[in-house]
Amino acid sequence: MVIKNVNLETVCGITSTLPDNKLPEIAFAGKSNVGKSSLINGLMNRKSLARTSSQPGKTQTINYYNINDELYFVDLPGYGYATANEQVKAQWGKLIEDYLHQSKQIKGVFLLIDIRHAPSENDKIMYDWILDRGYQPIIIATKLDKIKRSQIQKQIKLITDTLDVVDHTIVIPYSALTKQGREEIYDLLDVMLEKEAEG
Repeated sequence: MVIKNVNLETVCGITSTLPDNKLPEIAFAGKSNVGKSSLINGLMNRKSLARTSSQPGKTQTINYYNINDELYFVDLPGYGYATANEQVKAQWGKLIEDYLHQSKQIKGVFLLIDIRHAPSENDKIMYDWILDRGYQPIIIATKLDKIKRSQIQKQIKLITDTLDVVDHTIVIPYSALTKQGREEIYDLLDVMLEKEAEG
């Protein structure tokens, strides 16, 4: 996949109506501070179109990025930020649930997990939620450059065992620094678009 044109097209808050898009959507979910904005920027070859922040939990909207007029990257609110109050957490949850429940164009869901740590309870809840909605999430294990190469397989096993993933789940280690893993993600997106074109 070669990304030529990127446009932040729609931003939806808690009171917004989700857009009735006709293009396929790829959703990105992950807890606050897992590197979601960095991944999206890395895939789009843009430094700061998806806003990264030193304050985790900054993304409190659903952001739709039009990619090449071929598909949307849909950036879901980061969840699980410890200092957010319960009302805010509930709103994030409702936004994500509404999106997974209502959008008719979801063709894939990427769930980002920090490769350095076992998935949290919130990660497990999100994984099961995505499965319950009928999607099999692709796991993107972020912050790959923060661990030694010799630790990669052990950490991936920790993630898959903790989440109790279904068979044939794809796990792609990714580094925002080196962009390792980006080509595998592009290849996956190409396959998704081909399937969509075949109907």
